[in-house]
Amino acid sequence: MDLASPATMELADHPLRGRLDAWLLRALDGYAHRKYRDVKREWFGGLTHTILEIGSGAGANFRYLDPGTHVIAVEPNLHLHPHLRAAAARSRVTVDVRAGVAERLPLPDGSVETVISSLVLCTVSDPARALAEIHRVLRPGGRLWCIEHVAAAEGTLLARVQRLARRPWRWLFGGCETQRHTAELLRGAGFASVEVRPFTLRTALVPIRSQILAVAVR
Repeated sequence: MDLASPATMELADHPLRGRLDAWLLRALDGYAHRKYRDVKREWFGGLTHTILEIGSGAGANFRYLDPGTHVIAVEPNLHLHPHLRAAAARSRVTVDVRAGVAERLPLPDGSVETVISSLVLCTVSDPARALAEIHRVLRPGGRLWCIEHVAAAEGTLLARVQRLARRPWRWLFGGCETQRHTAELLRGAGFASVEVRPFTLRTALVPIRSQILAVAVR
C-alpha cells in the first residue's frame, strides 16, 4: 500500500487524490506500528547501512532501521516527500528521496546491496517487472527483504472476503490488490534463492490478514 503503480502515480499528482492517499497512510501509521513492530524489528533491523526502499510512503519503516542508516527512498506520491524527510530526522537515518515507481527504478545496475519493501508489491501494476528491476539494481549476493499481504488459500472464508473487497480496496489504497500471489512471483523472478515465511496478521483490516515474510538473494 506504500507504492503506487504508474496509474496511481498520476493520481499522486492529482490535487485531491494524492493528498488523500498521503493522509490515509499517516492516519494508519500508529495502528500499523502496533501490529507490525515486532515483525519489522526482526526483519528490517540489523541490515546494511545503505538501503533502497521501494514505496517508502510516509517513512513508516525508518523507525525499525539502525540509526545512521542511509535510505534511498523511491516514492511516487510527491505529497509524501516532506513526511519522509521528517520521519528520517525522527529516526536518526538519512534519506535521499526520489520520485519513481518500482517498475522503473531510478538507479543503475548492481548499485545496491539491500532492498526493502513493505505492503508494496501488492500495489504495482506489473509485479514481475518490478521484481526484475529490483533484481537489476541489486549487486550479486544482494538481498530483497519484504513483508507483503497475499492471496488466501482458495476455498477459505478469507479468500471470499478478499474477492468481495477487491474493487473498493483497490480504489481506497492506491491500486492495492487483495489477492496477489507474491510468493510465486518471487520464486519466478530469477533470484538465486527465495525464503518465504507465511504468517497471519491479527488485524481489523481483514483482507490483508494473510501475509508473508520473504528474503530473496540475487
